[in-house]
Amino acid sequence: MDWSDNAEQAAFREDVASFIRDRLPGRIAEIPRHSVSIYTWYEDLHHDDAEVQTAAREWADALAERGWIAPHWPSEYGGAGLTAMEQFIFNEEMAKAMAPPVGGSGVMLLGPTLLVHGTDEQKQKYLPAILSGETRWTQGYSEPGAGSDLGSLQTRATRDGDEFVVNGQKIWTSSAHQATAIFALVRTNPDAPKHRGISFLLIDDIKTPGLTVRPLIDMAWGHHVNETFFEDVRVPAENVLGEVDRGWYVGMTLLDYERSGISGAVTQLQDLEELLDAARNDERSVLGRSQAVRERLADRALAIEVCYQLSMRIASMQAAGMVPNYEASMGKMFSSEHGQELYRVGIRTFGLYGDLWPGDPKAPLNGKHIHGYVRSIPSTIGGGSSEIQRNIIATRGLGLPRG
Repeated sequence: MDWSDNAEQAAFREDVASFIRDRLPGRIAEIPRHSVSIYTWYEDLHHDDAEVQTAAREWADALAERGWIAPHWPSEYGGAGLTAMEQFIFNEEMAKAMAPPVGGSGVMLLGPTLLVHGTDEQKQKYLPAILSGETRWTQGYSEPGAGSDLGSLQTRATRDGDEFVVNGQKIWTSSAHQATAIFALVRTNPDAPKHRGISFLLIDDIKTPGLTVRPLIDMAWGHHVNETFFEDVRVPAENVLGEVDRGWYVGMTLLDYERSGISGAVTQLQDLEELLDAARNDERSVLGRSQAVRERLADRALAIEVCYQLSMRIASMQAAGMVPNYEASMGKMFSSEHGQELYRVGIRTFGLYGDLWPGDPKAPLNGKHIHGYVRSIPSTIGGGSSEIQRNIIATRGLGLPRG
């Protein structure tokens, strides 16, 4: 199938690429290329160094001029109103340039959900603050006993006059230590069926009394996720998004936005090309002549092509006004599992040297693959585990009965 851009799409692609070349601050452009850590724009925005903060703000201002902080939002709310295919192209070019998006969960997840389910007052209150970076949202979904089976969540919100009183715990709250607010699914009716007694609550101050964020350090010694505790946290009832007890359906709206996964496919291709360059290097030419290494790398090249095809299929469905369902599950599952395998291949390519950690002078590519593999393990769990995705493919895609 020919996925080539038409003339209009090609012009838009060049516009985006040219914009990034001209406006992405040099410091930001270089960070992802020399760091094995997860890059977060917020880290620069709140850095101790004033010059670092300035670069982050310059990039946000540049994107804001074009409505590209939230390119998928309607223009009347500060977005660019891009079509599904334009958004796909925009995300692809951003990933190619390793240009960081701005706004995080507020832009990608909460904003579109507010546009669908929010009152006019909620839109006016929250959307501008998301675009300006004044409010930084994190997502409170998973709990110690409710991950893939999210409908089993137990965090309670009890009505008390004009407020809800929240008690419970959330876990794996990404970047909560950098956030100023948290949106959460909470149980407001314990007597209702598990998916029908849940409400979507906007807690617009993460420092509300009774709310505690504690760090969770991962296997790569990174701090990206947290556990969040609620002890008699009071939230105005007007902060419910959508209807009370119907928050499950509001929360699932999040899944309808930016599902193509093209950024992951681009990043994997860049990682493979870096690995191929190392195998072609004169000093390591023995690697490129190894039949086992050649076959593994060829397999990864084929898998990346599949990732691209799945991403394009999803984007083309969205462009036609269709909602990807099991197709999105196929893309998510395949991309996350392939990402892990690509890092495993990188480790095996360099033998025992592949196990050396970043910072070791003898670590190939500064230990990128061992670090990346450890960091990639949650990718087949978060956002719906591979087992859940396979069940969706089996039932909705293949028409098989539930087990």
